Amino acid sequence: MKGINILLVIIVCFVSCKGQNKQSATQQSSENSAHYSSFGEEISEDNALAASEMTLKYENLVVSDTLTTKFKGRVIDVCQAKGCWMNVTLDNGTQAMVKFKDYGFFMPKDIAGKEVIVNGLAFIEEMSVEEQRHYAADGGESDAAIASIVAPKKTYRFEADGVLITQ
Repeated sequence: MKGINILLVIIVCFVSCKGQNKQSATQQSSENSAHYSSFGEEISEDNALAASEMTLKYENLVVSDTLTTKFKGRVIDVCQAKGCWMNVTLDNGTQAMVKFKDYGFFMPKDIAGKEVIVNGLAFIEEMSVEEQRHYAADGGESDAAIASIVAPKKTYRFEADGVLITQ
């Protein structure tokens, strides 16, 4: 009887460790093309729009539209609580807030300034004052900056299913 229990414990440990390695390999830095770390679904850098092209795409969207696309940009900031969102530069001082499909993966908190390629859905959203304040707090803004948010605003949003980060 003891032998069966020991055997079961060994099998459970082996199976749980095997699943953990597989998850880590897909979410963390599996190399894409020697200079990118990959998060989420496996994507390539092929056919990624430049930030200026993506800005034009956003300018032609209205609040109810969505667009499946891929684009390159530079990370401005990342959620410092969990890495659950990031802001990416576009053109003319604009930016897109990127979240991750089904909270299936998160970004490292130290990637501000790095170039990323994001793949997924672009859309425009009316962001409430409360939501703006929440993201400002997550981003480490001061109490005065958070209190100065008093009106809803139209924002460029993106739901990424895959992300490549320069190393």
